[in-house]
Amino acid sequence: MSRRVAFLGLGIMGSRMAANLARAGFELTVWNRTRSTAEQFAAEHRSTVADTPAAAAADCELVFTMVVDGPQVSELILGQDGAAQGAPQGALFVDCSTIGPSATLEIGQELDERGFGLVDAPVTGSSPKAQDGTLTFMVGASDEEFARIKPALEAMGELIVHCGPRGQGQMVKLINNAVAASNAAVLGQALIVGSKADVDLDALVKVMGSGAGGSTMLDLKAGPMRNHDYTTLFKLEHMLKDVRLCLEEGQRLGVPFPTAAFTRELLSAGMGMGHANDDFAALIEPLQGGAGVNL
Repeated sequence: MSRRVAFLGLGIMGSRMAANLARAGFELTVWNRTRSTAEQFAAEHRSTVADTPAAAAADCELVFTMVVDGPQVSELILGQDGAAQGAPQGALFVDCSTIGPSATLEIGQELDERGFGLVDAPVTGSSPKAQDGTLTFMVGASDEEFARIKPALEAMGELIVHCGPRGQGQMVKLINNAVAASNAAVLGQALIVGSKADVDLDALVKVMGSGAGGSTMLDLKAGPMRNHDYTTLFKLEHMLKDVRLCLEEGQRLGVPFPTAAFTRELLSAGMGMGHANDDFAALIEPLQGGAGVNL
């Protein structure tokens, strides 16, 4: 596999992922909407900055995208000066964004017609795991494509899961995030009930963590919720997008997901309260308001 890759999108996650590619010895060309961000990254990680996505993709067999949503991915790859305008024939696009299977299949079909390929490889793990290269990748790809991209993914992640053909990585990611957000919502409700009952919340968290009530969300979000510390690991507005996409896919399939629907409404309320750019632990705020309790 070629060690020459392009990376488009250097936000909270993308910058850390790209840094791990650079550290692993990949020859990296980067592009970011805010050029100064790309220039700072390149100065720190021996990368080349491109003026456009098309220029970034030139001579690269792998082109990674890590942005917010489907329209952004489509514009970066297929738009004017998009990466598909500059990539060599046979290049494989690896989208690590969370955009849902429908958008992935649509973009992939157009790339197929142009002589390219598309793999969906969304991630879970938030910024700390992106930093230390221990992300989980959920990959939708053929066996051949999976083998082709795996070395690069292993530079950024600890667990690389081949979920099936194109689109299946996205579906697994959406379900996973809907469950994670719903777990956070349940945790918030438990803390509020405990607070109203004058329970020692330290004791409650300790007991839940020791048994079947334990979860990653308990470990990560109980403290921030109790301290109202919404330092961003995963933006609330991005979690809302992921849960919404999961519900849309469920609706398309005729399958209800009522717990996720409740969580979507909490996240929507959090957006309305001004917490869009805060960590999604801020969903505790509308829960507190509904219960008349302040942790």
